[in-house]
Amino acid sequence: MQPDKKIIIVGSGFAGLKLARKLSKSNYHVTLIDFHNFHEFQPLFYQVASARLEPSSISFPLRKIFHGKKNIDIRIGRIEKIDIENKKIHTINCEYDYDYLVIATGCTNNYFGNKNIEKYAYPMKTTPQAIALRNKILLNFEESLHIPKEEKEPFLNIAIVGGGPTGVELAGALAEMKNIVLPKDYPSIDFSELNILLIEGSGATLGTMSKKSQEESQAYLEKMGVKIMLNTRVEDYDGKTIFLGGGKTLQTNTMIWAAGVMGNIPEGIPKETIVRGNRISVDEFHQVKGFPDVYAIGDISYMETTEWPKGHPQLANVANHQAVNLAENFIRLQKNQSLHAFTYKNPGTMATIGKRKAVVDLPKFHFKGMFAWLVWMFLHLMLILGVRSKFVIFLNWMFNYFTNDSTLRVILLPSKKQSLLGEEYEQLTS
Repeated sequence: MQPDKKIIIVGSGFAGLKLARKLSKSNYHVTLIDFHNFHEFQPLFYQVASARLEPSSISFPLRKIFHGKKNIDIRIGRIEKIDIENKKIHTINCEYDYDYLVIATGCTNNYFGNKNIEKYAYPMKTTPQAIALRNKILLNFEESLHIPKEEKEPFLNIAIVGGGPTGVELAGALAEMKNIVLPKDYPSIDFSELNILLIEGSGATLGTMSKKSQEESQAYLEKMGVKIMLNTRVEDYDGKTIFLGGGKTLQTNTMIWAAGVMGNIPEGIPKETIVRGNRISVDEFHQVKGFPDVYAIGDISYMETTEWPKGHPQLANVANHQAVNLAENFIRLQKNQSLHAFTYKNPGTMATIGKRKAVVDLPKFHFKGMFAWLVWMFLHLMLILGVRSKFVIFLNWMFNYFTNDSTLRVILLPSKKQSLLGEEYEQLTS
């Protein structure tokens, strides 16, 4: 055994967190570095944005997760540079050395180079972004109460760009709010004039799922009142007007961006290792090609295999399996045992559209409706960290199910003091 080898894990998403937990009883000294001091359960961001869950229900303090784990250190900071040659990590205030480096920085929004969309659209890749979107949606309705009818159109169009699982699930949640909840909150607003628009550049929603799931998800959404615009490309957005392909325009002051992601590459990663999607090319043992002792797992990694010639899908299940495989290989490395190549069999994919509405694709069959919805809820609940959070989320879901309502439609804007604290936090972590 080689004691006290240092492993630095950059990123506390599904892959980074799972790897650290698997190594928490090992003979390694592990340092987990992230911009936030908490792990986020990204699949439920849309429920925070649609006022179904509080952010604390899906955010888990890292130090709490690793209570009593003496070989795990948590450090908060934004990576300034990775020095692979000298095996060092630089943040603005600190420097860390390592024996092995694992990059698990996940993905960020891909705006395809459009600075206006990046500036004005509302993304949903972090907890603060989901909270900001919830505030924006609720503030829209508050403001619309005080403006003339002829000026209301931008407030009565909510556009979601991207018809993947995130866009579909958010569209369904907002449609349920429109149809059931909001008319009670704002009886003076005619919500029949509110449009939930889902804009997708391809010819189908849920493009990575089966044709049945694509057709059924579209049918569910249309029945709920969502207007689906397929084969429609967003060219620009100025905060009030969406400019579509073919010279068409759409008036809205709320455009939600769910159209694409790209790898979140830290500074210092050799450019020759970066491939399409801004991901890092790795071999079947998760090692960055050409750079011993540097690994990448999760959404940031790109591994081509016979079964996955275009790389693995960027899913939580893949990230978790990669982390388990790498953790086991680190243990084997200590014992001078042979390493195991990563293999992945797709267990299936799923998406929920609304209450009692979901689609599930398994390797050999497909199903939808109430049972699919229950399966979706059960599997997501099992992935949530902590008994308390599981219980709180379950209670929220049951309350929403039986009452068709939630009590979380509060607008929480930062005070001046909070803004100052935010600036201090930025200085600490950047």
